[in-house]
Amino acid sequence: MNNIAIIDLGSNSARLVLAHVINDSYFVVYDELKESVWLAQDMEREGYLKQARIAQAVKTLKMFRKLCDANNVDKVYAFATNAVRKAKNQRSFLEEINTVCGFKFTVLSEEQEAMQIYYGVINSLEIPKGVIMDISGSSIQLIQYNRRIVVNQTCLPIGTMNLSTLFNEDYAPLQQSQKIETYMRDQFDQIAWLKELEPDYKFIGVGASFRNLSSIVRRLNKYPLEMVHNFHLSTDSFNKVYDTIKVLDADKRSKIKGLSTQRADIFCAALASIKGFVDCTDFDEITISGAGIREGFMFNHAVPTTLEKPISDILGHSIYTRLYYYDLNVSHAEHVCNLAIQLYKQLRVLHKLPRQYVRVLRVAALLHEAGMRTNFYNRYKHSAQLILNSNLYGISHRDLVLASFVVRGHNLDDISLADWNKYAGIVQEEDLVAVMRLAVILRIAESLDRSMSGSVKTINCDVLGDSVIMKTEVDGDCSLEIKDALRAGADFARAYKKNLEIL
Repeated sequence: MNNIAIIDLGSNSARLVLAHVINDSYFVVYDELKESVWLAQDMEREGYLKQARIAQAVKTLKMFRKLCDANNVDKVYAFATNAVRKAKNQRSFLEEINTVCGFKFTVLSEEQEAMQIYYGVINSLEIPKGVIMDISGSSIQLIQYNRRIVVNQTCLPIGTMNLSTLFNEDYAPLQQSQKIETYMRDQFDQIAWLKELEPDYKFIGVGASFRNLSSIVRRLNKYPLEMVHNFHLSTDSFNKVYDTIKVLDADKRSKIKGLSTQRADIFCAALASIKGFVDCTDFDEITISGAGIREGFMFNHAVPTTLEKPISDILGHSIYTRLYYYDLNVSHAEHVCNLAIQLYKQLRVLHKLPRQYVRVLRVAALLHEAGMRTNFYNRYKHSAQLILNSNLYGISHRDLVLASFVVRGHNLDDISLADWNKYAGIVQEEDLVAVMRLAVILRIAESLDRSMSGSVKTINCDVLGDSVIMKTEVDGDCSLEIKDALRAGADFARAYKKNLEIL
């Protein structure tokens, strides 16, 4: 395991992310630090980074250096975006931070910035066709991709900071928002490829403004998960939030729960820009991506092939990241998963569940022992919580909730209806029965590899009258495995209305 650092020096803020790289293929973020630097402030007229802003950036980067040194970072990726890209004093600024802080920055071109945002999104979301929007303090990136290939990219040289400045004088909050809306709608109307989008494209929001929007909506709706990535909100929900916030002054905005106080003064400019974009397109939903430019660099470092081709199994890569990070028995997890899927197929005539639940079972089976790293005796409860808070890529929030309950249901009595009802806005009515049936499958599959030897190779099920007979093909003595699996008989009868026999 080695450590890498990603330093993102943007128009509004500077952010440091520290990540462990595991087995030269996976990464896990373990620390971060964000500071407001406002580099783009007051540089519109003359094009120079102001000395006060430079001093704040240097002060921040000194703190970043201290953290990097304390964590024995092996590799630093330090990059700057639009504000530094446009600055006439770019060279002297970069020389100063290199001399004082020891960081050699790369200034990304518009195209390079867009590609790193794309790498972060395409390797973390299962969305085949999308339009990505990333709003910064001095620019807006729009990226269209189809079948995992970027087909169009446009960078508008205006963002939340210069929009707030441009439409700030003598305007009440509502007037300011309306002016920005109109202005941005005109900007988006000039982008030809936006008018040619097919109906199956999805709108993906990246960056701090979208994360804040997600936080506000989740709080308003009492959403039970603290997850930004892959959170979906309708444009109707967005409009309700925007209509509420656009009439507030900065002081009142700063008191909104879920909104960073550092972004209160520029948040309306971001919302007005999103509103202008939504009005110019036919999108009825926004998918929030918690992964963006920084994750793009991390994917490229840990999985260099992503520079040429995105990860094909996003969920699998994310699961294996946790398996290796928690130092679990990977071969055992894989064998339990294999047996569970065999049982799922063999019992299809009884459970009659659609194929979508295989994904849920896969997550639950591979990560069913994650809780061992917390406490053996409550391992299934802890495993369920780890899954629920894992922020796995490539899976919906609903499926993540279901997978956690499948693990929690090692004994069906451990599935609490009070806990289940907390997620009523995410799960569907038929999901509870599905969870119970999958939980029994997982329990039997786990038992059939009780010695972690892989002795049970295949399972064939016969449904005869009021019984299910499971015939195992084994390599060696499997009396331990069969005896342990038979302990699930009562739960099997409860879930499937059949008696269980295992041979």
